[in-house]
Amino acid sequence: MREITPASLESLPSRVAYARDFVSFTAQDAAALHAAKPYLAPLVPTVVDAVYVKLFEYTVTAQAFVPRQTGFSGDAPASLDDLTLDHPQIKFRKDFLAGYIVKLVTMDYDDFKSWEYLDKVGRMHTGVEDSGFKHRAKKPGLRVEYVHCGLLLGFVEDILVSAVMEHPQIDQSTKLAVVRAVNKILWLQNDLFARHYIKDSTQVEKSKWSDYVVPFLVGAVAVVMCRSIRLFN
Repeated sequence: MREITPASLESLPSRVAYARDFVSFTAQDAAALHAAKPYLAPLVPTVVDAVYVKLFEYTVTAQAFVPRQTGFSGDAPASLDDLTLDHPQIKFRKDFLAGYIVKLVTMDYDDFKSWEYLDKVGRMHTGVEDSGFKHRAKKPGLRVEYVHCGLLLGFVEDILVSAVMEHPQIDQSTKLAVVRAVNKILWLQNDLFARHYIKDSTQVEKSKWSDYVVPFLVGAVAVVMCRSIRLFN
């Protein structure tokens, strides 16, 4: 039995190592993703369009695309009614998603920088200004609630799995390998979203300490100082 402490999972390398081992994401899974590139790459525009069609079905997800997007210099949509797949700002956003999907089937998963990239994708959506991405440096934070991130990953997985299973040129054993690899990498990505949104018990305890104990101690010190001043006056 391997010992894994909750505190160790706060470290990105330790968390990735544990998560990869837990879901058995191996070199064979990485190879399966790379093997899927010739089949999935041509489908990326269709996949991206399907994602945005889904996002535009709900006001809670669509409204995020009305304000001017960071880095976009053209005219932003005036309202939800202006959101279309062909709007210049939406095309701008679609390029980022397309690049992300391509990375999933091309990244070197033995290079830890690939996992740092996936972690930055999660962190970027929490609203922090310092996400680690150069293109977002010194720009307003992007906040997307975790519920939408998790659901979207599930939606993307369904599209990719369907595309693989229905592809006429992929043999059955390769389909199985690719589907398993897609499932694993998107669950690993989901965890790298969750680590920035969800506090575990150790983090909650630390938060309680800083939120309650520290102010109490500061207040106590202030009282003692006031009493000391009175004694010397």
